[in-house]
Amino acid sequence: MKTKKLVAGMLFIGLCLVSQAQTTNKNKTTSDPDNLAKEYFSQIMGVAVSATTNTKLYQFVYEWVGTPYRLGGDSKRGIDCSKFSLALYENVFNTTIGYNSRNQYANVTPIRKNDLQAGDLVFFKIRSRSITHVGVYLGDDKFAHASSSKGVMVSNLNEPYWSRYYYNGGRPKKDEEDRIMTADITTNKDNNLN
Repeated sequence: MKTKKLVAGMLFIGLCLVSQAQTTNKNKTTSDPDNLAKEYFSQIMGVAVSATTNTKLYQFVYEWVGTPYRLGGDSKRGIDCSKFSLALYENVFNTTIGYNSRNQYANVTPIRKNDLQAGDLVFFKIRSRSITHVGVYLGDDKFAHASSSKGVMVSNLNEPYWSRYYYNGGRPKKDEEDRIMTADITTNKDNNLN
């Protein structure tokens, strides 16, 4: 009889410890809104939680998904691919990039497909020798863009259509890289004038 009481007591203590551990884990998950947001966007966009590093990026894309396509458009009533990437960069990264896909490509450092990171731009040459389409890479081969047929959406770079027309990825050049020489020259001139 004592053995049964001892076993029952140990089971009870074990259940209490397991219950306490589960409660602690739940509190950690629910008390961190960034983790909840990352998990949410991960599920919606089909991107691994580990790839959802910039919650602001995914929130921006989520808010625009479903916006209809309109050539030259720049609002939620209708937007084209380059204006979508421009709006995203202005709102998420506080950076201005070019106003069309070719101009945007001229302002990036080319990135190989395997080295793409969330926020990089992806460029396509669709039935053309020049760049005709741009999107923003999200991770796990997914990218957000304004499709002429379905509006703002998330697509996979490995889909046959996108894979066929994929040209290159790019990361916007940092201002410091572009201004190194002029900043040095200006600084020296200013010092000589004083």
